[in-house]
Amino acid sequence: MVASRIWFTAAQKAELWERWKNGQSAAAIARALERKNKTGVERIAVLHGGIGPAPRRRAFAALRLEEREEISRGIAVGRSIRQIAQRLGRTPSTVSREIRRNGGSQAYRANRADRRAWERALRPKPCRLAQRRELRWRVAQKLALQWSPEQISGWLKQEFATQQDMQISHEAIYRSLFIQTRGVLKKELTAQLRTARRMRRPKSHNAKSGQGHILDMVSIRERPAEIEDRAVPGHWEGDLLTGANDTHIAPWSSATPASRCSSRSPARTRRLLLLRLASKSASCLRSCDAH
Repeated sequence: MVASRIWFTAAQKAELWERWKNGQSAAAIARALERKNKTGVERIAVLHGGIGPAPRRRAFAALRLEEREEISRGIAVGRSIRQIAQRLGRTPSTVSREIRRNGGSQAYRANRADRRAWERALRPKPCRLAQRRELRWRVAQKLALQWSPEQISGWLKQEFATQQDMQISHEAIYRSLFIQTRGVLKKELTAQLRTARRMRRPKSHNAKSGQGHILDMVSIRERPAEIEDRAVPGHWEGDLLTGANDTHIAPWSSATPASRCSSRSPARTRRLLLLRLASKSASCLRSCDAH
């Protein structure tokens, strides 16, 4: 039995991109959308280069579904094209073209015509890199030299100050790299970026997912004053030193009161312990704390 592919509805895609912009991981988005795995979410994210597409809107002059329904009713009762156009406030050529491109008077259906018009409106506008061969060549050349898109954009503005067609924003370069469906810049050039990433990640991605951050972290600035000046005995301060060949040492220091020291000792001394660790894992550090 072959399992059918589960598609995302327009509402689900909108929620997917909203969560992506908020920095949620693909796995978290898949769980929120009640998907079995994150594959579908990742497929959409990679297809668009991690850049959420702009919300689609109908052109102001485009026919609306209500107008197409009026055309369908007019055909059914035998009105002429000019009569239908007059009732809609449209030109006869607009109504005639609408009926002709959707099968003629005998086959015209309002819902089907509206759906086809929405699908035809998906024609993408070619970007400047696709239209300007020399500009595309210069951008690819600089990317191969590991220039950042910001540097390339700034250089083009200086080098071709009077030629607007030879200038492009760094955002357009990033989009042409990440959105491979444009077919403008080769995918291999993404490896020349300093981050070597293949798609855009929101700035809050790491903060939301917890990667690169300590959960429930308490800043060292919040420790009490008696610990800061090391006046009270019994408090230990630990650290972690990592050396070559994956070796780790935990130095622990503690203040010792003057009453426990000899008369020749200063008013306060410190005890230092050096503990060799098998690894730098949190459990290993906690075991040192217990000892």
